[in-house]
Amino acid sequence: MAKATARWEILRQHVEDGVPLTVLAGEHHIGLTTLQRWHQSFKLHGKPGLEPVAPGKRGRRMPSEFVNLVEGLALAKPPRTTAAIHEQVNKVALHQGWAPVSYSTVSSIVGAIDPGMMTLAQQGTAVYRDKYELVWRRRAERPNAVWQADHTELDILVFDAGHQPVRPWLTTIMDDYSRALCGYMLFTGAPSSLNTALALREAIWPKKTADWPMYGISDVLYVDHGTDFTSHHLAQAARDLHFEIIFSAVARPQGRGKIERFFGTLNTELLARLPGYLHNVRNPKPGLSIGELDMALGEFIGQNYHQREHQEIKETPQKAWQGNGWLPRLPETIDELNLLLLTVAKPRIVHRDGVHFQGLRYISPLLAAYVGESVILRYDPRDVAEIQVFHRGQHICKAVDPAHERATVTFKDIQKARSARKRQLRGQIKERIATVAEFLPAGQPATEVSQPDPAVHRAQKTKLRTYAEDE
Repeated sequence: MAKATARWEILRQHVEDGVPLTVLAGEHHIGLTTLQRWHQSFKLHGKPGLEPVAPGKRGRRMPSEFVNLVEGLALAKPPRTTAAIHEQVNKVALHQGWAPVSYSTVSSIVGAIDPGMMTLAQQGTAVYRDKYELVWRRRAERPNAVWQADHTELDILVFDAGHQPVRPWLTTIMDDYSRALCGYMLFTGAPSSLNTALALREAIWPKKTADWPMYGISDVLYVDHGTDFTSHHLAQAARDLHFEIIFSAVARPQGRGKIERFFGTLNTELLARLPGYLHNVRNPKPGLSIGELDMALGEFIGQNYHQREHQEIKETPQKAWQGNGWLPRLPETIDELNLLLLTVAKPRIVHRDGVHFQGLRYISPLLAAYVGESVILRYDPRDVAEIQVFHRGQHICKAVDPAHERATVTFKDIQKARSARKRQLRGQIKERIATVAEFLPAGQPATEVSQPDPAVHRAQKTKLRTYAEDE
């Protein structure tokens, strides 16, 4: 109304005081026709009629068929540039007798198309679903009702058992209701059913620390379609432990968003401040062993992540999991759990001096009654200093290697020792061969067992009748 008031102050001199419009036009440098139009609007509508009227849209009106044509070309596959659409629609306009349009007009029509429609037409239902479809976010009704399991390759370099830089993998088990991490497994190499089983064992069995009270067997395990999750062993463990495996929809990452967000939190809040993080420097150098990273990860989860309020559930994961107190399902013994989850099983014969496995010798007084019997060995690859021995499906004992009874020996340590021994033997072989070449007189080769010519041997062994077509 400010402009209407200003116009009335000028026009009032003509309406109330009788000053001619020609005089007002000269004094205020306003066109006479403009003052006449204001006067006419005042007589028809009063002071509100002096308010400026928004100008109408200029330009010629295009046929609706023309707009549909532009939109159709923009939505069709393969995608066209705006310049190509402009050129093509003007050819059609010339043929139909329509007036040609400018590039900016075509560009404005294309730009006004619904982005969701454009995505669906050009990129398909999968991309449209991930960007525009509504997502129903659910939460389990109680702790241990649903667990989620997933893997990720961590963005950090560490030293493996051979002191070589590697990127470790992490398998985590998350409770859907409380967002608590019930268990995890840190390892090198590709994910496997063994590492998944070890993560489940840690999640199910009670921990020794007060800041990590989560344990028990969940009703449902929610996983993707990885080969370790679809293995027969995991299916058998689910039947024995009485939980259900539910697989997420293929190519639908939204269902695993909760555990994926934890991986993001781990990267930004823990790994980013550790040596060897891949995104801090151009050529990062590892500074931790995998055991030291495992310790740092356990402290972060138990003392930090579990103790702070989660933004979505509005309480700490530990408090949400504990609730008012309840008793989770649990196997009777750790030996029973090991029997169901430890997938590395090797048959062996009990000898008088114990059980031989991976170049080590394991003994236990309880093996005395099974000398000569076939047994099944199950072991944790993280520590092969001891093994679990089973006979006909029953757990017999825990056998230990006397040479490493107080130490932790990993399977990779055994492999490293084997490789070192092979290198040592090859070096000794080369020394012996060099000695023979040094002391044997020239022209007198070392006596060797004559080996038959393989070609002659094959020709003598097989005599087939051939024909002209075979030549």
